[in-house]
Amino acid sequence: MIELNGVCKSYTRGSETLVVLDHLDLHVDRKSFCALMGPSGSGKSTLLNLVGGLDHADAGTVQVAGHTLDTMTDGELARFRSEQVGFVFQGFNLIPVLTAYQNVELPLLLSPLSRKRRREHAEYALELVGLKDRLRHRPGQLSGGQEQRVAIARALVTDPALILADEPTGDLDRESADQVLTLLLRLNQELEKTILMVTHDARAAEHAGQVIQLDKGRLLEEGLETPA
Repeated sequence: MIELNGVCKSYTRGSETLVVLDHLDLHVDRKSFCALMGPSGSGKSTLLNLVGGLDHADAGTVQVAGHTLDTMTDGELARFRSEQVGFVFQGFNLIPVLTAYQNVELPLLLSPLSRKRRREHAEYALELVGLKDRLRHRPGQLSGGQEQRVAIARALVTDPALILADEPTGDLDRESADQVLTLLLRLNQELEKTILMVTHDARAAEHAGQVIQLDKGRLLEEGLETPA
């Protein structure tokens, strides 16, 4: 699903060049649940952005779901993101004035689906995350855990092959975090979604089948199986 070879990424701040990823190689299989761990500034979120087609590598190749992202135009990348990738963020990124249903339906508005089919897809996604009875509630009427489940439903509604989750439990209490992680694991095992999750939380990483450690832009460990 994900193949990175010799990937480099740096940013310039004034006269200083900050190397974020340094000739990084990475392989993530289809249908796997992978946790990406490391200290702040290690390059985790940058790596997620490259895999999701939100940013470009300075060097190396990034291949995701059979697509070579380095050679794609902005339009092709936008189509790739809409069809192949679902994003889940730490801060939920829901629109406060919209209902749960409307937030989940948003990614479908530019699709050729009819209004009826959009409703079917959105309601099914909310049902998958256990929130079909909250479809008319706005984010302010939901708990943090429920908001994140709405965000996961929004990520699922286009039926992507890959889900990228950036600290999905970072703003949640332990109980809500466990519910979200259990949901992600179920999506991986039952719907065979490939999941790449950035996390600082070792307990969160225990839900993944593979743990990858990054530090200072370099891969320290790959393919570690978490304990049963």
